[in-house]
Amino acid sequence: MPLPPLLVLYGSQTGTAQDSAQRIARQAHRRHLHVRVLPLDDYDVANLITETLVVFVCSTTGQGDPPDNMKNFWRFLFKKSLPVGSLSLLDFAVLGLGDSSYPKFNFVAKKLHKRLLQLGANILLPVGLADDQHDLGSDAVIDPWLSSFWAKVNILHPSLLDVRPLRDDELPPTFTFHFLYGDEVEVKTEERRLHPVEPSVPFPARMLFNRRVTEKSHFQDVRLFEFDIAQSNIAFTAGDVVMMRPCNAAEDVEQFCQLLRVEPEASFTLQATNNCTVPARLPQPCTVRHLVETYLDISAVPRRSFFELLSTVATNELEREKLLEFSSAAGQDELHSYCNRPRRTALEVLADFPHTTAELKMDYLLDLFPEIQPRSFSIASSLQVRLPSSQLSPVKVRETLFHNMCVCVCVCASGDVFVPLWVKKGSLRFPTEKETPVVMVGPGTGVAPFRSAIQERIAQGKMANVLFFGCRSESKDFYFRSEWEELKTAGLLRLFTAFSRDQEEKSYVQHRVRDNAELLWDLITHKNACFYIAGNAKQMPSSVCDALREVFQQQGRLSAEQAEQMLVTMERTGRLQNETWS
Repeated sequence: MPLPPLLVLYGSQTGTAQDSAQRIARQAHRRHLHVRVLPLDDYDVANLITETLVVFVCSTTGQGDPPDNMKNFWRFLFKKSLPVGSLSLLDFAVLGLGDSSYPKFNFVAKKLHKRLLQLGANILLPVGLADDQHDLGSDAVIDPWLSSFWAKVNILHPSLLDVRPLRDDELPPTFTFHFLYGDEVEVKTEERRLHPVEPSVPFPARMLFNRRVTEKSHFQDVRLFEFDIAQSNIAFTAGDVVMMRPCNAAEDVEQFCQLLRVEPEASFTLQATNNCTVPARLPQPCTVRHLVETYLDISAVPRRSFFELLSTVATNELEREKLLEFSSAAGQDELHSYCNRPRRTALEVLADFPHTTAELKMDYLLDLFPEIQPRSFSIASSLQVRLPSSQLSPVKVRETLFHNMCVCVCVCASGDVFVPLWVKKGSLRFPTEKETPVVMVGPGTGVAPFRSAIQERIAQGKMANVLFFGCRSESKDFYFRSEWEELKTAGLLRLFTAFSRDQEEKSYVQHRVRDNAELLWDLITHKNACFYIAGNAKQMPSSVCDALREVFQQQGRLSAEQAEQMLVTMERTGRLQNETWS
């Protein structure tokens, strides 16, 4: 009896779902299955009616939205014209990757699971709901879920039990490197010029200024950047984000090449081995320097799969033993202490395992390192209050965002700096009705999208604006202070501040929310106000929501259950929205 083909489809925003999809594919290869791994939007969804075994791996973004690389699939799948029973041949499983600090935890996975059942597909096992907030991370759910999945597949296809699985060190790489020499490089390079590999070219925006917005002695170096987009067709509204793709620092590229004992200027072409296609962003041919600088994310904190793959090439006994420990379910506490807590980069890990790194073959690089993902920045300005030469103003703490990475820039002869960028629709949606009040809670750099919203709303004549801002010190990191105070004086903004380190007793934005319970209850219940939270996802959003529940209980004399239901209703109707990041 032939072995069943497996299709693994993923929707990934930051690369985590892609990593899990590739992990499933490796497990399938070990079982000698014919497997394909694709982003959902790269798959012709019309062919789904003929598939027999599919695993969907998907994350959830924003306010319960699908990732960018599955939005077309998402729209097609929810067409009302699709006949019930059209997927009756399909056995499927859904693995969701999410963060329970968000209101719509794993919403995309849950909704996808429900829709596939409506279309007649056969569920193999309950939907997996992995949670980043778990002490052991997503793997606390993924490990047992995968064990259950393969057990179910073995029952459906008992011939799999007769196959000897490949050992981990027998798995072939996804790509093989073919190094080029002499005239071969020149010919291939000419072909590269004739066939551009970048399908969508970001706009090279001229940087107008790069200004530090924290006091010089403050430990955080937070920057306000402005870019000239006058010659572009870029448009945006409040809540949108600007995207930039970073590259690895030159010294890190050199260290990487030294550790692997490879010449940075060596040229190569890639050949796929496992039903994959060569990444479109990589030219053919490509130099090692270009690959490492612009594509391989050597500056990220490596995932567990990194240690799993590295252990398969290790021959040094001590290093292999440690890598296997970090790869095991039992070793996740050790891995967290070694890697996640100190935010150790993949490059630093390679340096810590010199014998294994020296043995690492180039062919495994694209399996080992994920692709560098674009970084998103909040836009802190509005097109409606500027000339056509409007600027984008992303604000972010530079160190925590980039680590050892830098934004790809080019400098022209005049000395001007240009940064390739593009704009993406954000998750925050602001009311169109002029009389609807907006309450915004944006401590730290979370205030950036609210600066854009306030500018835009005032330009539209919307005056009911309330801002809760918090930071450590009024004198060191009170972002846009003069702007807020001018608007407050003009009666265009109600401003409430919390400076956590300026007094002995710490004060946060959730305390100011409680202090203004009567105002908030009036705005929300009598004037239909919308409530927004932006900033760090660690504790602040849940603390603010707790404070809001207390407001409902105190001012509305509601029970805890009624206050919770009121919050849920606000989330469901879009009157409570979060945009948070870790």
